[in-house]
Amino acid sequence: MFKNIFWSSLVSERMPYTPEHKARTRARIVECARVMFNRRGFDAVSIDDVMREAGLTRGGFYNHFRSKDELYAEAVMSFGSCNPFAKELAKLPTRPEPRKLARMLVELYLSDEVLEDVTQHCPLVALPSDVARAGLKPRAAYTQVVRNMLHVFRVAFSAEDPEAESKAQVMLNLCVGGMVIARTTDDANLRRSLRSAARGQALSLLADGEGERVRSA
Repeated sequence: MFKNIFWSSLVSERMPYTPEHKARTRARIVECARVMFNRRGFDAVSIDDVMREAGLTRGGFYNHFRSKDELYAEAVMSFGSCNPFAKELAKLPTRPEPRKLARMLVELYLSDEVLEDVTQHCPLVALPSDVARAGLKPRAAYTQVVRNMLHVFRVAFSAEDPEAESKAQVMLNLCVGGMVIARTTDDANLRRSLRSAARGQALSLLADGEGERVRSA
């Protein structure tokens, strides 16, 4: 009987995993990495830490990634599909029109819910100093997150508005800056007022943009 058990385990170890199994394993590694990087930063998290959290061995890491930098880039990019904004959109029967979508992003991004849950923090808020020191792949992934957020704000303004791009950039700066600074203080009232001020200014820009749309129409 021992011989049969030994042989079965030997065969199972040599059998290749299905593509579906490999994809699920990779996704688990990325999710664990994203949460750990958000909580502790890039330098403080090792490959061993991530694989242990995922319930896997270090040797299995290299079946999916060539380096920690590559995993980091993947973790940053994964935020695009697992962030609170994407989850809220998935619940809606139809996609809101651009201005409502931008308002929804501002309000959710600066919300108490997101501030209090570190695992939900956007890489733009949680990882800027890490990414600035990282290699090309993480920085490219981070840049794409910036562009994705800018796009949501940019299309909320009229195509005829010559300041649409700069307004979108200001909105992004207000959202990200408001959250970054709010994360650094232990004063609950200040955390709230900082985000409230950022939210008010960002929504004011949107309201001005609506005026531009009406005038151009």
